[in-house]
Amino acid sequence: MRASRLLSILTTLQAKGHVTAQALAAECEVSLRTIYRDVDALSAAGIPVYSVQGSSGGYRLLEGYRVRLNGLSSTEAEALFLAGLTRQAADLGLGAVAASARTKLLAALPESMRSGAMRARFHFDAPAWFAEAEALDHLPAVADAVWNQRPIRMRYQSRKADRERRVEPLGIVLKGGAWYLVARADNAVRTFRLSRVGKMEVLDERFDYPEGFDLEAYWTESIRRYEVDLHPNRAEIRLSPWAMGMMEELLPPYVRTGAVVSEEADARGWRRVILSVGSIAHAAVEILRFGADAEVIGPPELRAKMAEIVGTLAQVYAGEDPG
Repeated sequence: MRASRLLSILTTLQAKGHVTAQALAAECEVSLRTIYRDVDALSAAGIPVYSVQGSSGGYRLLEGYRVRLNGLSSTEAEALFLAGLTRQAADLGLGAVAASARTKLLAALPESMRSGAMRARFHFDAPAWFAEAEALDHLPAVADAVWNQRPIRMRYQSRKADRERRVEPLGIVLKGGAWYLVARADNAVRTFRLSRVGKMEVLDERFDYPEGFDLEAYWTESIRRYEVDLHPNRAEIRLSPWAMGMMEELLPPYVRTGAVVSEEADARGWRRVILSVGSIAHAAVEILRFGADAEVIGPPELRAKMAEIVGTLAQVYAGEDPG
């Protein structure tokens, strides 16, 4: 147990540079006195760790000191092995590096799992269902620009326009099988779908990464904002018992989470549901996915749109010309 803790302290110091005794104690879930003894033990073993005095004091390794460590337990190696998205690493131009890392992880796995058992029993398929593979010719170059903080000049085809833009790449996100570039453009942080990037050039200059920018926090908030903007209106509908069970399959997470369901059902088991919707046309399409197991109560214009669509469909399937 202590050997594992000593290794954890050493890897933390090597990764972070400067760490307080309180932080080490919290991470290792031990007392400060135990940390002091552990640091003394590292020093006695010849590890050049020294203390920094003052209000911002703590511990550091001697400048430039590095040690090659393979402190992975078999279960930690298994977790990292399972987390390796080989296809996505290849998309980023890191296929060979990922393969090398997986080889090293194999060395930390139990003997019984080195012969391909992991690959035989676990497979990752990140892209979304029924989606074609996107063109990702620029992804390795974009990833390099993100890492080296180099601006990009690119031709971008949005839903509204096709124009040239100069952006400062801040990060890359893989969502539902699609790759997105998060970049600063026109003094604002924006999101670009990489499959819509045309001609592109990485510029021979550097930009300053915005202090305090958090890619994960930005992405989480942008998704929330996108869902809110996409569903600004409210509708009241009736759903059959079957439709209630299909809400998880047929409604987006944001809509499903915010839905208000009546406590009591009618004699046929149908319930009233108030949910967030987009435009009248968009809401009609989403509700039509429930077929005859959903009825729109309001607003009146949405109910009228549903009646119009259903009437037109009735004409089509009756062999009539709906005009």
